[in-house]
Formats: sequence, C-alpha cells, structure tokens
Amino acid sequence: MTRMFDSEAPFNQLPPLPPSQVLETPKVLKAVIEARVALAALNTACRLIPNPDIITSTIPLREAQASTEIENIVTTNDELFRAEYNVNPAPDPATKEALRYRDALRHGVKLLGNRPVSEKVAIEIASTLTGNPATVRSTPGTYIGDPVTGTRRYTPPEGRDVIERHLTEWERFIYSDHGLDPLVLMAATHYQFEAIHPFYDGNGRTGRILNILLLLQEDVLDLPVLYLSGYIVQNKSSYYRLLRAVTADNAWEDWILFMVDAVASSARATADLIDELTRAQAETRDHIRELGIQPAAELSELLYMQPYVRIADLPAKGLATRQTASIWLSSLAQAGILEEQKAGRTKIFLNTAALEILTGAGTTTRP
Repeated sequence: MTRMFDSEAPFNQLPPLPPSQVLETPKVLKAVIEARVALAALNTACRLIPNPDIITSTIPLREAQASTEIENIVTTNDELFRAEYNVNPAPDPATKEALRYRDALRHGVKLLGNRPVSEKVAIEIASTLTGNPATVRSTPGTYIGDPVTGTRRYTPPEGRDVIERHLTEWERFIYSDHGLDPLVLMAATHYQFEAIHPFYDGNGRTGRILNILLLLQEDVLDLPVLYLSGYIVQNKSSYYRLLRAVTADNAWEDWILFMVDAVASSARATADLIDELTRAQAETRDHIRELGIQPAAELSELLYMQPYVRIADLPAKGLATRQTASIWLSSLAQAGILEEQKAGRTKIFLNTAALEILTGAGTTTRP
C-alpha cells in the first residue's frame, strides 16, 4: 500500500488500525510465545515475594527515570530515590519530572479499577505528567525532529477535530474484535498513539504508561513493575527509527518484533531484579535476627520498601518507639547492614544492599 506521507506536512490521513497487512506473522507469533513465557516468570516472581510493596514502591521509580531519559530529561536513579524519600528536599527539575511520571503511573493504575484504557485515561495521565490540565492540540506547529540539524522526522495530525477523530478510532480499535495477542495489541496501539501525538507535551511518556496499563488490563502483567523504558532507552535510536518506518514504509513487523522483544527482555531483567531483592531482603532479615532485634521480618521489609529510612519511620509503621528505633538503626549501622548519614539536622540510614540492586543497569541490551 502506498503511504501518502510527507514529513513536512501534517499526517491528517494517518490510517486507522488495523493496518492492511497481517500483524501476527510467524516471526511475531514466535516472539510473542517467548515474551509470554518471560512475563509468566515475572508474574510468578511477583507472587512469591512476601510483601509486594517492596517492588511496587521501588521498581516504578526506575521506570520513571528511564522513561524521562528517553525524552532527554536526565536524572539518576540515586537522585530520584533521594528525592522520593525526602533525603533531597529540593530536587532538580529533571528529578521533579521523573517523580511526576511515577505519580502518573500510580494514578493510571488506580484508574484501571474504574475505567479502561481510553482517551480520558490518557488525558488524566498527561495532566499528571505535566502538572497542568492536558488538552488535545488545537494549534499547528508541532515539531518532531532533530533540534540540532533541524531535520523534521514527522509532523503529526493537526486540528482538534482531526485529532479527536483519530483518538476515537484508536480507542474503538482497542475494544474491537481484533483477535490480537495483548502484546501485539500493545505494540500496534502504542505506535498509533505516538503517531496521533494528541497533546502539546508528554505524549511519549503518556504512551509508555499506557503500555503498562494495557498489559495490566489484559491480565498478562500482575503488577506495574515491568521495567520497559529501560530497554527502550538503551535502544533509543532503534525505537524512533522503527516508529518512523511504520509511518513511512508500513514496516509493522519490525516494529512489533522490537516491542515484543522489549517486553521479553524487560520481563526477564525485572524478574532477575526481584529475585536479587528477595535474596538480599532475606539475608538482611537473618542478620537483624542475629542482632536480637525483633520483629526482624517487618523491619527488613521496611528497609527494602524504603531504602532511605529515618528513625521516625519505625514508630510511624508501629515497629518501635522512637528511642528503640534509634538504638536498632544505630546497631544496624555499626554491624554494616546500614550506612548512617546526616541529612540536615536528622540522621538518614541507607540500605546500601537494596540501593546497589535498584540503581544498577537492570535491563538487557538489544543484540
């Protein structure tokens, strides 16, 4: 099929889903089988962890850091964790952006309890991401390209009515009788959402959150812990090249294979990370018991849900009085289990074992 595409002109005639060719080719179906196995292993790892809050309170921060980095908004995992736990009360703008991504992901997960993935959910996510009410674009001039060379890669549809029509068709397709595997559905709808580019800001990050929400909604992912953006940031040039190739050349198979491989690689890496955290938390629990501190299990769980902990956090969780908490944390620091630091007038105790795991690479590079 000939595509009427000109990177300099608004792509108002963006074809609706589904495309004319078969999406689930033999290569795609083989990749889907492998990815579903990896997702099943990730879900099993999530179910086996004694307290899921350990991963749902920490792994999404890694996703937030990577997804914002894709948009050239760069912070570090360490800066993000320090801001999350108020060790750094004045985070820089990039860290604030990443924290808003975390908030938007959490908000989206809550919305799934009452609403399916939809245009309205996308608007709420974009609003949380940007800190301002998101609206569908109504003015021309959106630039997508290389800011250094000035080369325009793509001009999305223009005009509120045109964009609303594309969004309606995008949403209708998700709930149509398409018969696609959820991973193929995610890949196809992610392309379409990015091609529509409906908002003034936050489209890429909104689209990547919608990926996670769709996998949760389709019951192929149990918890919002898939570190998908870590894979994409390591393969950023391929991500954008393949997105554009769908638009310019109808190259759907390569795009879907990339996204399915992203899910498989990310699922394996996230499962490995959860296993590392689980082992480290069990070792910390045993060390705490050896020091005669009880409740060891609950305290070790807190230290992995919140790798930066203050004395006041233990009474807040009902684990100890403030005086006892001070004694316990100091003992753990003396034993080398925690690292004590000053943060203004208060003491902060760092769970270095957890932080080393959580701030590591944690994903697989595309071969």
